[in-house]
Amino acid sequence: MAIKYLEEYRDPAITRKIVERITAISKQPLRLMEVCGTHTMSIFKSGIRHLLPETISLLSGPGCPVCVTAQNEIDAFIALSRVEDVIITTFGDLIKVPGTDSSLQTERAGGRDIRIVYSTFDALEIAKKNPNKNVVFLGVGFETTAPTIAASILAAKEMNIDNYFVISAHKLVPPALVALMSTREVNIDGFMLPGHVSVVIGTKAYQSFFKQYQTPCAIAGFEPLDILQAILILVEQIETGAPQLTNGYRRAVTFEGNVKAQKIMQDVFEIVDVKWRGIGTIPDSGLKIRKEFAAFDAQKEFAIIVSESKEPKGCVCGEILTGIKNPTECPLYQKVCTPMNPVGPCMVSNEGTCAAYDRYHSI
Repeated sequence: MAIKYLEEYRDPAITRKIVERITAISKQPLRLMEVCGTHTMSIFKSGIRHLLPETISLLSGPGCPVCVTAQNEIDAFIALSRVEDVIITTFGDLIKVPGTDSSLQTERAGGRDIRIVYSTFDALEIAKKNPNKNVVFLGVGFETTAPTIAASILAAKEMNIDNYFVISAHKLVPPALVALMSTREVNIDGFMLPGHVSVVIGTKAYQSFFKQYQTPCAIAGFEPLDILQAILILVEQIETGAPQLTNGYRRAVTFEGNVKAQKIMQDVFEIVDVKWRGIGTIPDSGLKIRKEFAAFDAQKEFAIIVSESKEPKGCVCGEILTGIKNPTECPLYQKVCTPMNPVGPCMVSNEGTCAAYDRYHSI
């Protein structure tokens, strides 16, 4: 079914046909996970859950970069904000994430210089305008944002900006899929793979995972029909017993991905083992600044001292990120933990599952 124009991505007639097809062929209980926070929000906002037959359960996975950032990393950001003559620059979602004993928002209210930016090059501009300060960008994100952050380091080197630094807490998506399938409590029948990440890494990045687990996978766009089409692809594969790795977002995703972005990322970063909230340490799932660019590495430049990190008491964000629980099963949800007073990162981020439930679940 070819979908060429924007209006068609929300066409009620096409929607009905896809939903009817899903309902007709879905016979067994299925657990499908979307591995993207933007998919989670789109699913709730468009009411897709209400259109699907009872046989299909949609699980929200570890697709929110702020949410999967480990507690010790959050505490490191907070500790760095307390260093004299440091200006912290960050995207907005991180500001309210609670650390063990504080948050960036609390530190800013206490007088620390913490600024929200909309791109890494905004942070570079701040460094240029404040030569007597050290400007640190908090590098949180997946393969989508990592190339732009790598590019800012290359630009800083080229422009001889010696007061710009990055602390890298980047995560890679394909290794997380392996970790999910290796977790005993996790039961997933198919994956809706992320659109934005896949634009960068391409379909080929998932080949080794698919070859190992033979779990149905479909890359999806973000319009309602993109998502429904991906669900239909997964249901057809499962019901026919013919799993495949399918690109359902061909207008944006290619097999090779964005080769230029990949090269920039590879030139500046090297792959390392890192800890994910709720999952633990995943081999080869993070990005560290290469020694050639150590002059821009905040972790090498500053003495960042973090005392013992502790997860928020009673918070089940870890289990939510792995699809073991949903937000309504958390004892804190909409009681102690609210958007105005978040306890865990899943309620903080615009891509967080708890935030999506709070905003749209009753609709």
